[in-house]
Amino acid sequence: MATIPITKRGAAKLKAELHKLKTVDRPWVINAIAEARAQGDLSENAEYEVAKDRQGFIEGRIQEVEGKLSVCQIIDPAELDADGRVVFGATVKLEDEASGDLMTYQIVGEDEADIKLGLVNIGSPIARALIGRLEGDSVEVRAPGGVKTYEVVQVSYV
Repeated sequence: MATIPITKRGAAKLKAELHKLKTVDRPWVINAIAEARAQGDLSENAEYEVAKDRQGFIEGRIQEVEGKLSVCQIIDPAELDADGRVVFGATVKLEDEASGDLMTYQIVGEDEADIKLGLVNIGSPIARALIGRLEGDSVEVRAPGGVKTYEVVQVSYV
């Protein structure tokens, strides 16, 4: 299986989710199943069915998170030395050449992407267009909304 790039913050977030799933969610659902079983006839017990479905989801998510953590490559943006190039983990300040609007994005892994927080997925059109660029470069981004042109104003590794 290929390695998955992830920032230190993203790895910590996945580890925290895994800890919660194992120490809070799993014991809760086991207790819910036990309580539902105590009510008697399981064939007509909706609480039992819901708890079993929830258990399946939790166990599946535990396996998924453990799998991701086992193959992830943790990258600390503060330790990067990419000579000013845009790479995974870099924070990039852009100027929309049409409107003059400024925006800042950090290029992160799939699991930690959140556009509202300025965290863009490495596989997104804007991130793919930015990779390898330097400050002052003009970048054309082909997105579902059409083609936009940006200027790379600043590249930092925070």
